[in-house]
Formats: sequence, structure tokens, C-alpha cells
Amino acid sequence: MRKYFGTDGIRRIANTELSPELVYRVAKAGAYVLSKHTDKAPTILIGRDTRLSGTLIESAMVAGFLSYGANVKLLGVIPTPAVAYLTKKLKADAGVVISASHNTFEFNGIKYFSNKGMKIPDELEEEIEEVMDSGKLDELSAVKDKIGVSEIRTDLIDEYAYFFRKNFEDNIEQYNNSNFKVAIDTANGATYQIADKVFSLLGINHIILNNKPDGININQKCGSTHLEMLKEYVINNKMDLGIAFDGDGDRCLAVDEKGEEIDGDKLLAIIADYLKSKNKLEKDTIVATVMSNLGLNKFAENNNYKLLQTKVGDRYVLEEMLKDGYNLGGEQSGHVILLDYNPTGDGILTSIMLIQAILESKKTASQLSSIVQKYPQVLVNAKVASDKKYEYEKNQEIKEAIEKLEKEFSGNGRVLIRPSGTEPLVRVMIEGKDEKIIEEKAKNIAKLIEKNCK
Repeated sequence: MRKYFGTDGIRRIANTELSPELVYRVAKAGAYVLSKHTDKAPTILIGRDTRLSGTLIESAMVAGFLSYGANVKLLGVIPTPAVAYLTKKLKADAGVVISASHNTFEFNGIKYFSNKGMKIPDELEEEIEEVMDSGKLDELSAVKDKIGVSEIRTDLIDEYAYFFRKNFEDNIEQYNNSNFKVAIDTANGATYQIADKVFSLLGINHIILNNKPDGININQKCGSTHLEMLKEYVINNKMDLGIAFDGDGDRCLAVDEKGEEIDGDKLLAIIADYLKSKNKLEKDTIVATVMSNLGLNKFAENNNYKLLQTKVGDRYVLEEMLKDGYNLGGEQSGHVILLDYNPTGDGILTSIMLIQAILESKKTASQLSSIVQKYPQVLVNAKVASDKKYEYEKNQEIKEAIEKLEKEFSGNGRVLIRPSGTEPLVRVMIEGKDEKIIEEKAKNIAKLIEKNCK
């Protein structure tokens, strides 16, 4: 069981739970683990989002890296996928993003990327934790001329902008329509400047919303976790599409011209169809997680796609993609990985792929997203004893109740039981055609779990 790292790096309240002292240790141990096989002074890139505590955490990380003897390039405010892209492109030894993604401003976090631009696996996070708590950090201090140096390289974000121009300018120019208007909500986060730059370079008619960060307003009633403002803006201003990023720019959700949400499942289906039409979808396969809506399964079945589902977390989606050479995967929350371009979720990249699909098809966003018919989904939490979160797996009464319910669904419903990683809860998620019925069934299963897992 990991002590510091969760499903997406370390994420805590800044300056209390995520103290400068802890960050220093994470940096020093991380520099050692991620560069111990190199025979030169390692180079590490650091990017951050717009939250108030960003420079505090950055300073502590820089101190840890320099103390180990690593050299640091400070990228400033930059999206997570840009750090991943630049780490790989510049052949750096590692990259770090300081962000708490979609969380409110008081949280902050640390995400490590390997020299291949990928989130590091669980095993490396565990090794970093071992080094942090082993008492050997003092031994890892550089001395004299081995101490690292840092440099400010905020100019490198232009390399990320050029990546879009190089890959998409010609195609967008061929199909672009000046009457096609896009509203982009940057969540007062890491994409607040670069999104406007990329869309301007590509000549896409757009309006930028929520691009005035003050350190506190990141994700505040805006961005991919709060679509209400964007939906209203799209309808009132007769936009053809709304795009919403999260605080660090690795997620994208969309809103069609009618103000209806296009979530990660629908984005995966639209992009799968688009790539397949160009013979660019590897093995006609989509990789998603167990939390994807049953509607995506039905879409795959009806259109001869193979759908593989992993446990929750975009890192597990990526692992599955790499294992068998698939190039499209993602989560319902809007993390979409297009492995031909970048080995992590990339909100701007996802939005450009969606826009290409719309422009080339000459269909509206609502017409394209209708290819997935979503099933109602109900989530009920069962409160259990902390040490009994997995007892439901062995309980015969619970197993029989779930099996009976799945038989009743006959392929038109689904039961997913998942223990919480952080709380004494077991989450009961049920999908089906009738929301009232599945809500009642979910409550019944949750009560059964509570009764047997006290």
C-alpha cells in the first residue's frame, strides 16, 4: 500500500499536508530513482498550473532536485501534456507537473513523468516512497561542483504550439469553415494562454472563456467539472461547439450546439470512427475503463470495434495500450490518449481531433455524438468498516444477489462494485434502461454490503 502516491500522483492540501519539507523529499528521492541509471547529471523539467501554491511547491521541488545534483528547466505555467511531450522531445531524464488537476485551488499535487513522457508506473512510485522513508536521503546530497543548477525556459511552450501546427494545420485549413464557431473554457488553469495560441495558429474561429487566473479561481464553477456556464454560453451565442479543459489541461469535455454534454465515452466513439475512416485505428480497438458507460459497449458491439476495459486510472489505460499496440484509449472523465501523438491525456489534442471529425463530416456536433446512446447510471455508497472493504467479494449472499441482478439485465444492464481507495466505502454502480429501477437495485445491494461488512 502506497503512503504518499495515489491513483494520479500525490495530491493534498498545499503547505499543510503537502508541506515544502515533504515536497523536498519527494523531489530528491524522485531524482535518484528516475535517473540512477544515467552516468551524467540528470535534467528534469518542471511545469505547473495557475494555483496560488504553485511557486511554493515549485521552489521546494527545485531545492530537492538541485540538492541531489540534477539540473532543472522551469517551464512555468504549462499544461500537463506539454510537459510530457517536452520531456520526451528534449530527451530529459524526467518531467514533473505541479498540479491538482480538477481540484479546487487549496489542493496541489505532484505528477512524475519518465524520460518517455509517460506517467511513471506504480512500482517506481513505491520505490520513491521507500527511498523517502529509508533515511538515505542525506547520502544523496551533491557537493561542490556537483550541485545542480536551474534555468527558466518558459519559451519552450512554443515547441508544444508548433507540435499542433506541424500535425494539424494543413488538414484544418483544407476543411475549415469560418462560420464554425467554438467556445473554449480554460478553467482559469494551465491552458489559459496556450489554447488561444494553438487555435489562432490553426485559424479556428474561437472565443476563450475563463482565462483570467488569479491563483484562486482555477476550476471555480468553470472548466470540465462545471459545464453549466459553457452550456449557457454556447446556446446564447449560437456556437457550434463548446470545449472545456480541466485545471492542468489533460482532460477535455465538450458541449454540442444544443448545449448537451459530450463526455469522454462519446469522444472516444467519435474519434474511433474518425481514425477508422482513415485506416488509422490500430486493431479497430478502443481501450477504456470499467467506469465507461454501457452505451460505449453497445456502440462497440454494433460497429465491430473491440472494447477493452481496465481498472480506473488513465495510467492503466496507457499500460493496456502499450502492451498490445493500441493507439486510442481514455476515460469517461475526458482523459483521452492518442498514442500516435502523445503518451498521456491531452485536452487540446482531443479537442482538435473532435473539431477535425466535425468539419470533415459536415455534420453537427450533436449528430456526431448521437452514435452513443448512454444508459442511466446510478452510484450508491455503502459504508463499511475500513478493514472490510473487500469482504463483499467472498460473501455468498452478496455474490448471489449480484449474479441474479445481472441475469435479469440480460445484457442491457451492468453491476460494478468498487471499494474506495481513500474512504471506508464500497461504491455500487448500476447501469440500466430504467433509472428508478436501477436506483432501487443499487440501494438494495448497498444495504446488503453494509449488513455483511460492518
